[in-house]
Amino acid sequence: MADDKIVIRGAREHNLKNIDVTLPRNKLVVISGLSGSGKSSLAFDTLFAEGQRRYMESLSSYARQFLGRMDKPDVDLIDGLSPAISIEQKSTNKNPRSTVGTITEIYDFYRLLFARAGHPHCPQCGREIREQSVDQIIDTVMSWPEGTKMQVLAPVIRGKKGEHQKIIDDAKKSGFIRARIDGVMAELEDSIKLDKQKKHTIEIVVDRIKKSEGIRSRLADSIEIALKNANGIVIIRRRVPEDAGGEFEGEAQRQEDVEVFFSQKNACPDCGISIPDLQPRLFSFNNPFGACPECTGLGEKMEWDYTKILPDKSLSFNQGAFPFFTPTGEWNRSIFKAIADADGYTLDTPVDQLSEKQFDFLWNGDENRKLHWIYKKQSGEGYSEYNRPWPGVLKEMNRRYREAWGESMRTNIEEKFMSIHECSACHGMRLRPEALGVTVGGKNIYELCKLSVADSIQFFDEINFTESESQIAMQILKEIRARLRFLRDVGLDYLTMERAAETLSGGEAQRIRLATQIGSALCGVMYILDEPSIGLHQRDNQKLIDTLISLRDNGNTVIVVEHDEQTLRTADYLIDMGPGAGVNGGKVVAAGTPEEVAKVNESLTGQYLAGKLRMNIPAERRKGNGKFITISDATEHNLKNLNVSIPLGTFTCITGVSGSGKSTLMRDILYPAVSNKIMRTDYPVGACGSVEGIEGVDKVINIDQSPIGRSPRSNPATYVGVFDSIRDLFASLPESKARGYQKGRFSFNVKGGRCENCQGAGEIVIEMNFLPDVYIQCEVCGGKRFNHETLEVEYKGKSINDVLNMTIDEACDFFQGIPHIYRRIATLQAVGLGYIQLGQNALTLSGGEAQRVKLANELARPSTSRTLYILDEPTTGLHFADVKQLMSVIQKLVDNGNSVVMIEHNLDVICQSDYIIDLGPEGGVRGGTVVATGTPEEVAECKKSYTGQFVKQQLEHERSKDKECL
Repeated sequence: MADDKIVIRGAREHNLKNIDVTLPRNKLVVISGLSGSGKSSLAFDTLFAEGQRRYMESLSSYARQFLGRMDKPDVDLIDGLSPAISIEQKSTNKNPRSTVGTITEIYDFYRLLFARAGHPHCPQCGREIREQSVDQIIDTVMSWPEGTKMQVLAPVIRGKKGEHQKIIDDAKKSGFIRARIDGVMAELEDSIKLDKQKKHTIEIVVDRIKKSEGIRSRLADSIEIALKNANGIVIIRRRVPEDAGGEFEGEAQRQEDVEVFFSQKNACPDCGISIPDLQPRLFSFNNPFGACPECTGLGEKMEWDYTKILPDKSLSFNQGAFPFFTPTGEWNRSIFKAIADADGYTLDTPVDQLSEKQFDFLWNGDENRKLHWIYKKQSGEGYSEYNRPWPGVLKEMNRRYREAWGESMRTNIEEKFMSIHECSACHGMRLRPEALGVTVGGKNIYELCKLSVADSIQFFDEINFTESESQIAMQILKEIRARLRFLRDVGLDYLTMERAAETLSGGEAQRIRLATQIGSALCGVMYILDEPSIGLHQRDNQKLIDTLISLRDNGNTVIVVEHDEQTLRTADYLIDMGPGAGVNGGKVVAAGTPEEVAKVNESLTGQYLAGKLRMNIPAERRKGNGKFITISDATEHNLKNLNVSIPLGTFTCITGVSGSGKSTLMRDILYPAVSNKIMRTDYPVGACGSVEGIEGVDKVINIDQSPIGRSPRSNPATYVGVFDSIRDLFASLPESKARGYQKGRFSFNVKGGRCENCQGAGEIVIEMNFLPDVYIQCEVCGGKRFNHETLEVEYKGKSINDVLNMTIDEACDFFQGIPHIYRRIATLQAVGLGYIQLGQNALTLSGGEAQRVKLANELARPSTSRTLYILDEPTTGLHFADVKQLMSVIQKLVDNGNSVVMIEHNLDVICQSDYIIDLGPEGGVRGGTVVATGTPEEVAECKKSYTGQFVKQQLEHERSKDKECL
């Protein structure tokens, strides 16, 4: 076989139809096709899986025994395979300690930089602290201008109360003549009396000297004496001559005394606070040495939420004013009655009618005031009498929380009465004060992590170091700058290093991993990426493509599963899978350069590239129903007093570059505000002045990209509620009745009908330690989830397992004669999910697929025609043809009187909208404003809008096609 090709023969994994395909090595290869056509089966389940398996086999037999066995993909031959690295779009890092800085390793270099070139400051007073040797101190003083007059002072007492008579007497005995006491020069021979109730500072004058030739020896002796007497600290008071120049010129002109502080220790002379040696671990919030001791480096703590402890002050104890202390409990009742009796009110008195003194005792207690109460035992046998102080509501709750029996009880208390708050000790900065007192370029490490990638690049380009610091920091800065630029080049210049990893979208997480791989500068590797353009604005798309090209040019093979038109046209080699999805896919429809694929009529991708198929732009834009939801003065996250009105009865797109504030506006403000008013929820609403016009809708549905379930047992059938009906159907069959099988027999979540070896999962998990976990098919049930007896019950020749393994398209045909089942499955088909399996593991669904399952679930419910749908990039992972199908569903929703607000980057979708709200102009701190609003045609005329520029190109391109058709 040729060395410049990767040859695949007889690939049959999943729905692949025994395909043969040859890929060029060291090229950018893009695999396209409908959702479910076999793209991922070829790229990840065949190529990457075989690459991973070969790596496993290269390990020693000793290592392999701990890792289990990996099955070979269902393929006859793969030749020319390089070491494989997979960069998928799923963000699986849920560790609250992981940040953008830690996962990119940039924070590790920050820690090293601060440890080697940082300037420590006192965490209490902010004074800079420098550790210097005697020689360094002498060298510094000897660098001052000739003729400089100096006083060498030993600060033996700094800001301490007392008469300090012994200190003064000891100084006299040592031969010292003068001292500066509280800023005033005094002769030690005089009678000195200090007020012992006041703080004093005593600085012994060790020497008075003038800088001249041959003075070094005397100066050294004086400095050493001062350091010895003042525990490693010396102050030198100087006045430079009038003719001094250079850095001393201003000082010379003013002719004033300047005091310079020197120390042999990392300790503040005023506050006495010691700074530990600057080591990288001091700046790690994952290390006890550097983490804030209060929150252990998380930056937040679970604390009591007063709005939950006392939600309504107009209620009395009997009415449930304190939900934590239920009034029906005899113990709570006896205590609160004793408190009320002692302060002259009853348990029916509303809390807001208590006097300040009464409420203070109830809330804070009084250790010096004892209460007497009698508790009637629950058994009814006798009473217990108590005479003890009342600690107060908060302290009593703390005691019960600490003594709570079992983790479940503590969790219950946390969920009902506590909330996560910013740590009051470190204010969310995660580190101990000593670490936060160290600066580089005038910023501490947390302030540096708060900068966006773009601002960080500027900071490190402009930073100034001394000559010695530059030598130390040179290599560190080189690594930091390179990694920051890699992040910028993949369109992530708006991210900050302190951003929690768990808040990243799948696309962002994938591009971070891509940037990390670029930094590793590997050669001869096969990279496999899954739609890296997800969540990326068209403006940043070229940067991403340039990054992929640079990976290729480093001598790597880059294989990308992608739908983005610009990426498809840039490919060196394009493989189009199809012709359909699921069982109708799995074939190579076309392969070659993009130009060659565009000439293949059987290729859907080729027809879109050739312009033969396209999205039609609406002839008219809807005006809406005249009502608006108006958000005023929004300031959450990076929003800058944003004011915007969303027209109801329309299809509105929220656009803007990544990080411009789209999700903040929709997820943190619009949805919770509308839901709280209409659905009576209690979500926190992001900072804003007001949200008005909510009465224009009757219902709000937020459809995001979060998984539809947290376990492998969740699947589309269970989520849309059709699996219950299917189990009812199987339980009603004559065979089931004859055997006495109930509905539960056909559930894989309960004992009875499921396989107990895998507990209904169909697979066994094998932990791979330093590699991702591997799932092995259950050997007992063969992956069918149910036991043999259950699988013997069939409907139309299909068992319950057969039904779960059907694609949505197959299930629609199979259940067409049962309306209540067919109707729910058909909604999944309508949103372009005909290729997924009815019982597919929810964790294997992409974010876009999960979102469309949720949309299907909502479509199956009756609509009020006044519903507000909020969607977050539902076209994620969709081919041109899939997008067209989804848009027909969206447009029908709006035609029925509903309102759809969608965050979107897809130009085809944006051009189909009725109204655009474009945020920006940039991401992060440079975003958060409204750049343009209006119809696509109106936004296209806004020169300041990046979105408008691309919309204008798209509209002109489509209209030129319309003219060609005429």
